[in-house]
Amino acid sequence: MSKGIRKLDAVVAKLLGPKGCPWDREQTHKSLIPYLREESAELADALKGGRWHEIEDELGDILFHVLFHARLGKKRFNFDTIAESQANKLMRRHPHVFGRTRTFKNSKEVLANWKTIKAGERALREKEVAARNRRKR
Repeated sequence: MSKGIRKLDAVVAKLLGPKGCPWDREQTHKSLIPYLREESAELADALKGGRWHEIEDELGDILFHVLFHARLGKKRFNFDTIAESQANKLMRRHPHVFGRTRTFKNSKEVLANWKTIKAGERALREKEVAARNRRKR
């Protein structure tokens, strides 16, 4: 992790720690949804308006949420696994960039291929969930 991300992660860890903030320690993934929506809307608004000084701040708020949720979900995932999973997904969905397929003529072809890959991933996930559910019975 970069120095800045390590620092922010340490701040989040302290907020959630035994001597941290009571309000932060009471939060759950679900209780944070309204705040994440608000921050996402604020980022979208800053992006639409091209207000670069606000965009950096709003991106920081979103990054805080990612780290906060990663800490809350520490038994299932962490920031590193989130980042690695996202990198792998982007590589799968951009085979034309990462050398596993032909190049495309335009963004329309890229988008069509992206949708095909995403649909295949969804079908595989559904198949995995169905298999897990059968094993639970």
